[in-house]
Amino acid sequence: MTAILDRKDAPPADLLIRSAHVLDPRTGIDAPRDVLVCGGEIAEIAELGSIDLPGGCEDLDASGLHALPAFVDPHVHLRTPGREDEEDIASGTRSAAAGGFCAILAMPNTDPVVSTEPVLSSLRERARSEAHVPVGFLASITRDLAGEDLTEMAELADAGAIAFTDDGVPVHDSNVLRQALQYQRLAGKVLALHEEDPSLSGAGVMHEGEVSAVLGMEGVPSLSESLMIARDAALAKYEDGTIHVQHVSARESVEAIAAAKADGIRITAEASPHHLCLTHEDVRELDPARFKMNPPLRSEDDRQALIEGLKDGTLDCIATDHAPHSREEKEQPWEAAPNGVTGLETSFAAAHTTLVLPRVVDLATIVERMTSGGETFGIPAPRIEPGAEASIVLVDLAAEWQVGDAGYESRSSNCAFAGRTLTGRVRMTVAAGGVAYRERSFAIGAVA
Repeated sequence: MTAILDRKDAPPADLLIRSAHVLDPRTGIDAPRDVLVCGGEIAEIAELGSIDLPGGCEDLDASGLHALPAFVDPHVHLRTPGREDEEDIASGTRSAAAGGFCAILAMPNTDPVVSTEPVLSSLRERARSEAHVPVGFLASITRDLAGEDLTEMAELADAGAIAFTDDGVPVHDSNVLRQALQYQRLAGKVLALHEEDPSLSGAGVMHEGEVSAVLGMEGVPSLSESLMIARDAALAKYEDGTIHVQHVSARESVEAIAAAKADGIRITAEASPHHLCLTHEDVRELDPARFKMNPPLRSEDDRQALIEGLKDGTLDCIATDHAPHSREEKEQPWEAAPNGVTGLETSFAAAHTTLVLPRVVDLATIVERMTSGGETFGIPAPRIEPGAEASIVLVDLAAEWQVGDAGYESRSSNCAFAGRTLTGRVRMTVAAGGVAYRERSFAIGAVA
């Protein structure tokens, strides 16, 4: 069943994208092409100069740019309701559009938690008047994320919940998760899981390793994550359930997921740009705004395992885990500052700079992994082909820019890549048939 996402009304795009290098690993196209979008739908893809400009259609010169299927992010925190000073639906989806995303999924750890139908319905209604790109909302597995009583999952699914998660905390009680997997059959929705054993992570504030020892900080062992993945995979197998593992960070976790897939368990998994591009060595700067998150940045060996998992498909997608925080919250000593970094506006550029340019991962694989994040949840990956709804991002792969230099579309600035020079810049995003973002310097073409 295809999931239903919400967004505000937007005029359907009519534009001729001329001279872009079109790359879509699903349709097999990787060549310079002209792309005609009429009424928000891809009408034609043809050789350069072979499409006549229809009347009333914008003529867009995309020379030097790549046209990619727009991205889908299955893990975003919009902080609404409760912390609109950090982010709201309008700012979060504007940030997503600026990062090239045509759809995002929002987590339920808000205030109040998305545990009931009225809260979920209110969010969906707000999205229909505020969201710049389509957004779906996950509801919590347990009431108020307490890990004890299950939510009314079937009722929430009927009200439009995309999936269920207690993201931010694990479902630590095995019997509660088993019950949730049983109720999953009624709701027909995936369980997305924050994998962490609290008895092992304890009061840890960074990865357990040589850097935590040097800094004198309590660490979080990678075993805390991988043990829970193994447990939850076993429960999913026993109950014939379907689970999605969030923000994988460790080698042992990749191995546990690979073993579960080999055993025929229905399990998918995501990795975040910061875990793919950074390590606990960055924590030496003691900048919680950029480097404190949960799970923590881990070792270079862990990072390499994530990259290999991304390449071989053990990790199904890239998800930002975009987690805005106020400046005041992050400007505290490391131990006291909250976990989480933003990432919607830098996800592609960080992956392109760190993984593609050094030829660690090819561009087509990054595009595939950044567009597949919704498939587990019933959201088809965007495709650049005639007849498809237009969800296209135009990127300048050669453009260098300093993160944060021109500010952010997000309300928060706690970006993992703040101050870094990245290569690859989103110039324009068409989401669900409408223009959702256009860089200010990207001139509007003439309309015939």
